[in-house]
Amino acid sequence: MWEKEIDVVSTIFKEEGMQPQKKWGANIFYHNNEMVVACGGFKKYFSIWFYKGVFLKDEAKKLINAQEGKTKGLRQWRFTSIDEIDVELIRAYVKEAMYIAEQNLKLPELETNTPTNSLLFEEYLSKDETLKKQFELLTPYKQKEYIEYFELAKKETTKINRIEKSIPLILVGKDLHNKYKKG
Repeated sequence: MWEKEIDVVSTIFKEEGMQPQKKWGANIFYHNNEMVVACGGFKKYFSIWFYKGVFLKDEAKKLINAQEGKTKGLRQWRFTSIDEIDVELIRAYVKEAMYIAEQNLKLPELETNTPTNSLLFEEYLSKDETLKKQFELLTPYKQKEYIEYFELAKKETTKINRIEKSIPLILVGKDLHNKYKKG
């Protein structure tokens, strides 16, 4: 699905001097050793995404942030038919994106409201030295995942329930989602 449309858009990228490299199952087009643009098809639309699209002027108002609050720089341009492809406008956006890649601009940091500690879980750790040692052996990512899981619960009873159900996983060094993994 969308093969013809993706081929048209990919041709524009190649005409601008970028060559695709396969990454994450998609063709990513690079310039100045940076990911600049890619395209792909979805169920209801196909899209072009600009990796540093946040810096594009977007004078034609074509770009959206597909995951508000999660995506720093990526911006999408969605299409629902081949008739929506404006070759010259896409070319202008691509040229600007290539220029941005040459400028080596850094993406803005996302403001997040994710918790970094849990006073309730700290109580459990202070009462159980083994639990504390095992928790400290987890990678920082896994530790953060547990803390967020505990703290994003609204009720204290839910937080306690989550902590108590997670203790056996922590004690054997497993991450939060191990219970869903096979093997």
